[in-house]
Amino acid sequence: MRTAGWGFARVFSVLALALAWELAARSGAFTPYMLPALSAVLERIWTDLLTGDLLLNTGVTLYRALAGFLIGAVAGVALGMGISRNRLVNWFFDPIISVGFPMPKIAFLPVVILWLGVYDISKITMIAVEAVFPVVTATVVGIRGVERELLWSARNMGAGERELLWQIALPAALPQIITGLQVALPIALIVAIVTEMFMGGYGLGGAMNTASRFADSRGVFAGIVEIAVIGYALVKGMMLVRRRLLLWHQEALAPSTV
Repeated sequence: MRTAGWGFARVFSVLALALAWELAARSGAFTPYMLPALSAVLERIWTDLLTGDLLLNTGVTLYRALAGFLIGAVAGVALGMGISRNRLVNWFFDPIISVGFPMPKIAFLPVVILWLGVYDISKITMIAVEAVFPVVTATVVGIRGVERELLWSARNMGAGERELLWQIALPAALPQIITGLQVALPIALIVAIVTEMFMGGYGLGGAMNTASRFADSRGVFAGIVEIAVIGYALVKGMMLVRRRLLLWHQEALAPSTV
């Protein structure tokens, strides 16, 4: 009952926001250039869907975001394992992670463009660099947080370091690692949009940038709505993946709100 109530509240809040947008646009307080009506924006999205522009730009953006996310995820888990289990790796990378995590890595975008050009490799590189930090941090915290009694018991039963890592530490740290992935995925989408806006070309960010340059406010707001829907879908998708991978964990017993 409580889950159904939360679901209704979410739908109601979205509908209320949509209604407020439409009424504000039609009130005359804003020009159509400043705030186009939601109905006009939805009409533009439908037109882009029929022409294929929406599918093309969405596909390009998702390709870049997911490619960078996967690279960052693999690198983050591997590096986190090394930092948490090897003193030399920890000595070398811990200061880099500590300094780099709070730093806006997007500031390196002009440098990446100088090195790699305005191609997909530049965008995917920036996405991977941004995505790796929350994953590596979550992996380190998760592995270091494994109960020592569990590790001692495994050692007493003859488990080596490799078995301890792959069969004990990683499964126990999996909830924390997935949390890092849940943080990294929206970041990957955000960076994909920003790099597309900066470099232009195909993609949702590039389409919004083009619309803005031609004073096409409906195109700009259509991009905002599209990005919001895609971001919501990605977040919910990661929640489903989390529940699927953690069926053995106690949090899987909690009622789903997905």
